[in-house]
Amino acid sequence: MHVYAVREVTSYLRELFESNAHLGDIWIAGECSNVSRPASGHVYFTLKDAESQLRAAFFARRGGPANTTARLVENGQAIAAHGRISLYEARGELQFYVDFVQPEGVGALQAEFERLKARLEQEGLFDESRKRELPRYPRRIGVVTSESGAVFHDICHVLERRWPLAEIVLAPTPVQGPDAVPGVIGALEQLNRRGDIDVIIAGRGGGSIEELWAFNDELVARAIFGSGVPVVSAVGHETDVTIADFVADRRAPTPSAAAEIVAPDRIELSVRLGVAAGAMDAVLRERINVERSAVQDRVRFLDRRAPDVNRERQRVDELARRAQATTDREHRELVQKVGGCVWRLKALDPFATLDRGYAIVQRGATVVSSVAAARPGDAIDVRVKDGTFGAQVGGGAPRRKKLKRAVPDAQAPLFTMPEERA
Repeated sequence: MHVYAVREVTSYLRELFESNAHLGDIWIAGECSNVSRPASGHVYFTLKDAESQLRAAFFARRGGPANTTARLVENGQAIAAHGRISLYEARGELQFYVDFVQPEGVGALQAEFERLKARLEQEGLFDESRKRELPRYPRRIGVVTSESGAVFHDICHVLERRWPLAEIVLAPTPVQGPDAVPGVIGALEQLNRRGDIDVIIAGRGGGSIEELWAFNDELVARAIFGSGVPVVSAVGHETDVTIADFVADRRAPTPSAAAEIVAPDRIELSVRLGVAAGAMDAVLRERINVERSAVQDRVRFLDRRAPDVNRERQRVDELARRAQATTDREHRELVQKVGGCVWRLKALDPFATLDRGYAIVQRGATVVSSVAAARPGDAIDVRVKDGTFGAQVGGGAPRRKKLKRAVPDAQAPLFTMPEERA
């Protein structure tokens, strides 16, 4: 026979209790008694009815009790508490570990709603600081709802009227029943995976709390919280409130109102654009007038500071006339100089002398310029203006005769130009 230690038995019993899924998530109703609130902030009490009682503990967290519902635990107070059943090994006592308290008489679903709301709020899923602004002009709007209900039709009708530029992408899913929770989660994930959705509307029509319960589920709430695309919750009627409303980036009282929230009104936008265009036109006209006036002032200033163009033109014409006169004078002088040179060259031309009746006498290649250079009998060549003929020096004694050279008048010009014609 095996003998167990007390610790082994209590530990085994604790594991049995905590492995039971039903006992790990249970609601128990009863009356509070023996309430104790030590300095630690924990609340210890007994939950009893007419026939039985159960030890309970409501442990504090940082900053105070687990949540504000701990204030409901008072002696004689009838409550419905949520928590788990386990064994307190130190005393071997069965104990109810409470995490949420609701006044007795509230429905079970409502109590579960309040419990989940308090816990998610404490985790920060409802913080306004994390909620995102909706796009002003969405191009693609995702819708998570049933494809057979009137909700999708209403959303399409409103968007067609207000913002027909947007494309509507439906991610169909059951919105009540056992397939609703995985369906809503899958639809949200599907739209997020696309990467081109600007905003998501998640919702359904009105109904009882049981029919709306898929949008109170913790997994759906966390899927909305984890969406990379802003989510608008549109569940039920205006008076219906779900956990999804608190987690979503915006809450709409109805699906039709959600369509109005996510999309601008094209008529209103057209009017605003018209007003803006008119204001812009007025501003531009005023700016143009101001700039035109400034340009005109600067033109007038430049006109006053600019030199007299006509006077400068006259000066240019005068300088041109002077330059032309100087050029003409220098040209005439150069022509006269060239003419004088031509005249002198002609005077020195021996062939011109031949034209006047003179001849050139050569003996071989030597020009006979003196009687001493010719001996009787020498063969000579005589060149006249129209050719050359041969001759022979006679036998007489050579004779020399002194010639007088005419001296031109030093006062007479060597070359004159005809007068310029007028």
